[in-house]
Amino acid sequence: MLFASMSLAYDALSDGLKCPLEQLRALHSSRHVFGAASQYVKDSCDRLGNADKATRDASHPVIIRHPETGRKTLYVNPAFTLRFEGWTDEESKLLLDFLYAHASRPEFQTRFVWREGAIAFWDNRATWHLAVNDYHGERRLMHRITLEGGALE
Repeated sequence: MLFASMSLAYDALSDGLKCPLEQLRALHSSRHVFGAASQYVKDSCDRLGNADKATRDASHPVIIRHPETGRKTLYVNPAFTLRFEGWTDEESKLLLDFLYAHASRPEFQTRFVWREGAIAFWDNRATWHLAVNDYHGERRLMHRITLEGGALE
């Protein structure tokens, strides 16, 4: 499993870019991933028990202040961020692609190696995660929980 710190990604941005990003909001959605017409739902025997909540659209600041740590954090991701509010998809793509490449830099990442009995926890407000098949030929049992938290404003 790869994890990337969006707080470190924010910290490494230039001051010239941080300022305008702090004024932007982005539209996020998971309909294309978990919605009734999505390929995931069509291909999967795993059904979401909370599909209505998993397919809500939302607008969030591009830079959030983490509610527990107070640390500024870049809050966009390639799976769910659609565009910036007031921008077209084409306009948004240029800046979002830059931010995704920036946030993917190795110096912001850590690798979690699965071993018997391993448990991983992460905070989606400040971390990207990417599953890596580093357990080839083995069965991995996973249980996902989602904790309800406060607003990201």
